[in-house]
Amino acid sequence: MNRIDELRQGVLAQGQGAMTLNLAFIGISNGLFETLSSGPLSCEDLAARLALDEGYVRRFCEAAFAFGLLDEAGGRFSTSELGDAFRPSVPGTLMPIAVQSVLGAHMAERTASLMKTGERPGESVLAERATILPWFGPMLEASFAPLFERAILPELEVFRRIAEKGGIAVDLGCGNGWYLRELVERFPTLSGVGLDGFAENVDQANAMARAAGLAERLVFREGDIHTFHFAEPVSIIAMNRALHHVWEAKGDVFDRLRDALVPGGAVVVWEPRWPDDIALLRDPRRRVMAFQNLGEHVQGNHFLRPAEIESAMRDAGLEPETQLFVEGNEAVVVGVRPL
Repeated sequence: MNRIDELRQGVLAQGQGAMTLNLAFIGISNGLFETLSSGPLSCEDLAARLALDEGYVRRFCEAAFAFGLLDEAGGRFSTSELGDAFRPSVPGTLMPIAVQSVLGAHMAERTASLMKTGERPGESVLAERATILPWFGPMLEASFAPLFERAILPELEVFRRIAEKGGIAVDLGCGNGWYLRELVERFPTLSGVGLDGFAENVDQANAMARAAGLAERLVFREGDIHTFHFAEPVSIIAMNRALHHVWEAKGDVFDRLRDALVPGGAVVVWEPRWPDDIALLRDPRRRVMAFQNLGEHVQGNHFLRPAEIESAMRDAGLEPETQLFVEGNEAVVVGVRPL
């Protein structure tokens, strides 16, 4: 086998992996995996139960069987071990990988066209595919909530210090509200306000707060990071993978953040850590970040280095400190407003 044939075989294998993720997204977004996990069903019964077109359901089941996502016996389908792992309800679900794959394909298509014009249409591109946006918040929660609960929340002394006095925690760009739900459950003295630019995310966040019995301590509403306003000073302002979306206006944003804090309050910024050396992007653990940064350019953004964030905080009169997680690939920068 010559070298080009070796490369072809490798690329074909990667292509089949992408097809698996595309099929998984279909199964996730239409509830097919969750329904089939309770027992085998024929295509007719599955379509009827979910009010879906039988022709599409049949072709999906056949394709998902071919790629090992479904098992089949006697004309009835059920989830395989692999398909079951993509169910959003299972611990450690693979759902985020499938959602990110389809979102990535959308961003790649937009990049291919926009590269000719230089346009950068902003965050609106996230809502251009009706099936993707409802899964954006759950994708982020499944991807990052375990890390937050396991490593970041126990390590950040600022949370414990502020919780001793109580106060209000704000999450700018809150998604489905997972960060604030975890924070106020851990610290009963805190209440929370979440702002997000997408109504879909806000509706999910409020519904999940009610389901968790936290509706009296959490409120979520639509809002803009550039123009947010609170009736009273707050104790914590969190920005999780949101700062890079407003970086071009960082001076104004950090001034607003500082002025919204009580003395001793803190801005807590969580961002992927963009490396100083481009060679590090070849590391398999960082490749995804490099690809995502291409999509961020479509939205008018780019990923940041912790030193950049610290500098902007100092310019606004905040006292910054950075902690690194996941072998240095994730950065949390805490900026405290002096007493």
